Amino acid sequence: MWKKISNGNQEGAYWAEGEGKVVVLIHGFAEDHSVWEHQTAFLRVHYRVLVPDLPGTGNSPLTHPLSVESMAEFIYAMLVTEGVSEATVIGHSMGGYVALAFAEKYPHLLEGLGLFSSTAKADSPEKVEARQKSIRMMQQYDREPFLRQLIPNMFAEAFRSKQAARVENFVQQALPGNKEPLIAYYEAMIARPDRTAVLKEIRVPVLFFIGKDDQAVPPDNTLGQVTLPAIASVHIFDQVGHMGLLEVYEESNLVLHHFIAFCQRAL
Repeated sequence: MWKKISNGNQEGAYWAEGEGKVVVLIHGFAEDHSVWEHQTAFLRVHYRVLVPDLPGTGNSPLTHPLSVESMAEFIYAMLVTEGVSEATVIGHSMGGYVALAFAEKYPHLLEGLGLFSSTAKADSPEKVEARQKSIRMMQQYDREPFLRQLIPNMFAEAFRSKQAARVENFVQQALPGNKEPLIAYYEAMIARPDRTAVLKEIRVPVLFFIGKDDQAVPPDNTLGQVTLPAIASVHIFDQVGHMGLLEVYEESNLVLHHFIAFCQRAL
């Protein structure tokens, strides 16, 4: 069911299902809560699953100024609304950046942290330049040409070839809306700091989900981080791109379920 956040400067909505220990699934760039639909349907049988629309997406209005840190505050406001004192927080792509910012400020609320096709590193100069080029493209041509160029490359080539209709369906889902939230997200990602220190200091298990064909967060970017936490669960998938939560959703469901259960036993 849909629930609303109205807590100070935070206003928006999230989807909530299930009972038990709490799991937060944070979507990435050009996505909304529905990107986790397979995982939500599976995990709700075992846990209380909270899936927000981040500010500027879906049922949540864009807030100003927007930053990765302000989106982490949005997650905190959601947990306050739910009366939650502990949760496993998992983020896909940009959602992983938000999860790391949340872990940095609210480590006492964490049972586990999941980086799903994400990284604790800041943007490289080349990545910043690429994002700035994309911002200029959206400013000139709006969001559709940009998304039609971006989204197919988020999937592995093998998946694009065999599941072209599913890729196009995901593109169609992303097209509605205006360019301002996407530009705000890119600006927020450019400004975010390196948070590898969070992984070194964290005392709860950390999940790393890595696709070998991920062009957005290449494996080489992430593999050097998997030894930083005291406890890490590392899963590497062949012929999987940036969208493993859709490309291999059944395997993703099991990875998340086993990780969440492990986090609860590890406390």
